[in-house]
Amino acid sequence: MTRDRLTADEARSAGARRDAANRRLAKWLALVAAGFFAFGLALVPLYNSFCELTGLNGRTADAGAAFAATPRDAARSVKIELTSMVMPGLPWRFEPEQASLRVRPGEPATAVYVATNLDDRPREGQAVMSVSPQLAATHFRKIECFCYTRQALRPGEARRMPVMFVVAPDLPDDVRTLTLSYSFFPVDGRRL
Repeated sequence: MTRDRLTADEARSAGARRDAANRRLAKWLALVAAGFFAFGLALVPLYNSFCELTGLNGRTADAGAAFAATPRDAARSVKIELTSMVMPGLPWRFEPEQASLRVRPGEPATAVYVATNLDDRPREGQAVMSVSPQLAATHFRKIECFCYTRQALRPGEARRMPVMFVVAPDLPDDVRTLTLSYSFFPVDGRRL
């Protein structure tokens, strides 16, 4: 009889140890899950900062009012080639008004794109910009851009969409041509 009682006590003790170990494991797993959640939330601002710094994915430094204090380089001009693309699923025509323009580093400039909805129903899209060569992306500063917001067009509607920018005067001298490219993506209720 004593032997049976020791076995039951040992079983309760082992069960209590297992329960305590399971609670510790559950706490650690909850902590790890919270850490992954926090990391996921931090990824967006980290990615945006990285893109802003490197010019990756079309993100460039915003010029804002800072261009007014930017020194001008009147002796030099840079060719800006303008390209455009509409992604599948968005029945729009989207193109620059002119294929290229010449700008002086430090002086604000404007390029105009035109979007036309070819569909028989309203459509919504958002543009993503890229600048190449990669080295030049950090020297291209948007002042105002249609790419900051979604664009909604009624059936058959055409809209002129300007982008105001400045090329920084510290652009390396060997860079004489930049390509400013916009791709329009369908939105249709989704967030880009």
